[in-house]
Amino acid sequence: MKSRIRDLREDNDLTQQQVADAIGITQRKYSYIETQTQPLTAEILVKLADLYNTNIDYILLRTEYKEKI
Repeated sequence: MKSRIRDLREDNDLTQQQVADAIGITQRKYSYIETQTQPLTAEILVKLADLYNTNIDYILLRTEYKEKI
C-alpha cells in the first residue's frame, strides 16, 4: 500500500526527524510508521492531519481531497 504520509512529508520538504519532532515521537518510530512496519495509531493520525492541515481520510487514502473538512 502506498504511504501517503511519506508523500505529504516530501511535498512539504520535511525530513523524518522534523516530522517526528513536530508530532512528539522518535525518528525511528516515525520511520516504522511511514514504511508501514508499525501501525498508525489514532493519536498520531490526528497529529499528522493537524501538522499537514489536511483531513484524516486523505491520509488513509479514502479520498483525494486534501482540504480539511
